[in-house]
Amino acid sequence: MRFSPRALATAWLMATVFSGAPSTVYAFASGGSALEATFAAGRMLIDSNSPWALFAAAALVHGSVSAFWAGVAGMVLPRRHTAAWAIAFAAAVGMLDLRVIAPIWFPHIAALAFWPQMADHLMWGACLGGTLQAAGRLRSLEPRC
Repeated sequence: MRFSPRALATAWLMATVFSGAPSTVYAFASGGSALEATFAAGRMLIDSNSPWALFAAAALVHGSVSAFWAGVAGMVLPRRHTAAWAIAFAAAVGMLDLRVIAPIWFPHIAALAFWPQMADHLMWGACLGGTLQAAGRLRSLEPRC
């Protein structure tokens, strides 16, 4: 395994928590709903108009999808220049998610503005890769016996 399970779990958590910041900032700046993307993600799992149900479903979907891609990234990302490679990885995932998968299976996601969602993917990559890279630096500083 390229990264320790602890480093990968920490990186997944950071990426999952902070990756929605770009689209949220965009929504506030453009006068849109900051929860539009959240509710669209919730509709990937359930067909409901309940804000609470959609929010809970979105948390489950986002965390699960993020965990899947973090696991894939943990298998393919190199240990050197991890942050840059993770951003490139996230850009590829963003194109797959937003241009291929969403239009076919998730119309509520496909209906969202593309660039704020792509920015979320890039933020996910930056958080994941930056955390993994920082963990690698800390690990290299540990004394070896």
